[in-house]
Amino acid sequence: MTGSAPTGTLQGWARSPFTAHGRTHDVFERGEGPGVVLIPEVPGISPEVLGFADHLVAAGFTVVVPSPFGTPGRAVSTGYALETIARLCVSSEFRAFATEVRRPITDWLRAVAIDLAGRAPGPGVGVIGMCFTGGFALAAAVEPAVLAAVMSQPGVPFPVSRARKVNGGLSSQDLETVGQRADRGELCAMGLRFSEDGIVPLERFATVKARLGDAFEVVQLDSSRGNPGGFSSSAHSVLTGEVREQPGHPAYEARERVVAFLRERLTS
Repeated sequence: MTGSAPTGTLQGWARSPFTAHGRTHDVFERGEGPGVVLIPEVPGISPEVLGFADHLVAAGFTVVVPSPFGTPGRAVSTGYALETIARLCVSSEFRAFATEVRRPITDWLRAVAIDLAGRAPGPGVGVIGMCFTGGFALAAAVEPAVLAAVMSQPGVPFPVSRARKVNGGLSSQDLETVGQRADRGELCAMGLRFSEDGIVPLERFATVKARLGDAFEVVQLDSSRGNPGGFSSSAHSVLTGEVREQPGHPAYEARERVVAFLRERLTS
């Protein structure tokens, strides 16, 4: 696939520490309109993550980007990504391999969502998680202030066993709570993945779909051999690294569907 993904810088983003549940991490905020919490993918708030964040701001949202890991603004490299993953794998805050626990970071993220919901216009906020943080978005939706959750290529827990492959990225108790909210019409969610992405097993989405039903929309991009989008079989980052600013491009259209989904949920 030719071309490159849109990127951004930290210029114009207001940085401040946010403390909740005994944890403090920086958050970056910019924009006006309904609130969206954009949780970065590994290795952190990269130029590609900022490119997506800028797009959300331009679409009319107040965007808060938490920085629970990595160096904000630093470009992605293999060494940087591996170093970050190694650190996260042993962190009790993230619990990358666990299936039936509440990850402490999700309590902090829920507090970020509550804070934003108290300041931004609209009935509530949206939360987007990507890659390592994909499942955190749905886990945050236990909080009533979250009306829309987007799980883009959720890779945690790492799919090293069947139990982890079928896990929706949150505990069964939290999934049931989220499912009850969906049953009452309080919440809708989206899941995005590439068809050949082994990091994000389709069984993970099947688990969420089984509980949320029509309240969970799945967007799967074709990355099989010879696919029309020109994606490699290792394509992974639906909303950042694989996007090209070309209307009709599959990742571009997936990103636009996410924006439309957020508008539907946050401006009614």
